[in-house]
Amino acid sequence: MEKLIETNELYTNFNTFEGVVKALNGVGVVVNEGETYGLVGESGCGKSVTVRSMMRIVQAPGKIESGKVVLFFRAEDRSKGIDIIDRSEAYMTSIRGDSISMIFQEASTSLNPVLSIGYQVGESFHYHRRPQMLKETIAELDAEIGGKLPPLSKAWRSVTKRLLARELREREAYDARIDEIDKELYALEEQEGAGDVSKKRDLNARRDALQDHSALTGFFMGVPFLKRYRKRLEKTVHRHVVELLRTLGVPNPERIADAYPHELSGGMQQRIVIAIALACHPVLLIADEPTSNLDVTIQAQIIDLIKRLKEATISSVLFITHDLGLVAEVCDRVSVMYAGDVSETAAVQELFKKPLHPYSQGLLNSVPKVEQDGELATIPGAVPNLIVPPTGCRFHPRCPKKMDVCSASKPPMIEWAPGHWVACHLYTDGKR
Repeated sequence: MEKLIETNELYTNFNTFEGVVKALNGVGVVVNEGETYGLVGESGCGKSVTVRSMMRIVQAPGKIESGKVVLFFRAEDRSKGIDIIDRSEAYMTSIRGDSISMIFQEASTSLNPVLSIGYQVGESFHYHRRPQMLKETIAELDAEIGGKLPPLSKAWRSVTKRLLARELREREAYDARIDEIDKELYALEEQEGAGDVSKKRDLNARRDALQDHSALTGFFMGVPFLKRYRKRLEKTVHRHVVELLRTLGVPNPERIADAYPHELSGGMQQRIVIAIALACHPVLLIADEPTSNLDVTIQAQIIDLIKRLKEATISSVLFITHDLGLVAEVCDRVSVMYAGDVSETAAVQELFKKPLHPYSQGLLNSVPKVEQDGELATIPGAVPNLIVPPTGCRFHPRCPKKMDVCSASKPPMIEWAPGHWVACHLYTDGKR
């Protein structure tokens, strides 16, 4: 199974007035092609920070201090991949929403209240699928010009077609320049060492400096009499938006596309957020607790929708949750996180059948069972303050099996069984 994305020794900190919050402590995860990968753990363990670091959208005062985030599906040599930590912001913008999309926790806060649903879903088509939208609109105009229309109408359509064709040529030229810079960057990264650092910096600056807009288009956008040529492009985008909403099972998609977020229910808002994420058929969909604050009926519908989309259009899903039952239902592999560390990674069935790490065992033991009598099992203690995290293994203050070495050094991640990885000193000597 080929890798899609991998993080290696990822450290992310937040500089606050109280001190430096060490949110990620050398996190390493690997998402393979065609799988649903789960990240599970308590609130505040670093799940969302991990995926935000992978997309380089950590908000201030957060900062990625070190580590690698390697994309394999964008590299010419998939065995090596591309480290995106040092790539330009323009490069990341071309990836976000296109190759990698994310469903955020709160649908209501992810949508702009003053913009229509159609506009917000259509932004992805405008930015990432602009040439395709222009070509479709030009083809429609060609068909209309060849039909029976009054001379004035044909003249208007001819002018509109020429303007759109001009914009298409400029966009294709822009994309060609971007491709040239990306190839030069990739060639530098392939060199022994890290290549010429100053040249890489210059290439990234050049990429950021390129502006994806047409001077001609900008001029005509300011002329009210000629703005109508833009409406043809908007009509094409709107048609794609309605088709996407219909595919996602949104009832009456034409009306919903013209509605505003406050007019929709929580479950419908979540479907719109999913539509925005899926507009460009991403290779990897990151779902950050997509069913939070929804009732159980709507949760089931959203989970079923993601599963069906995974089978039909998405290569892989990275699913973030604190619900172990949801992990068992939707995921193929899972990583358990605690206080910024990955404590265990395994296939879902293997993790539930034979959890190795004491924290994983505690989580599974704390799940209520139908036949259970008496008090529920708990993990003693509390989540540590990550401004002053425990030394060594961050779980050792709460671990019932702790040893002296646990507070002295951080345990390495070892493969205890094929595909079953654990970071615990109980297994570092090959014995349990």
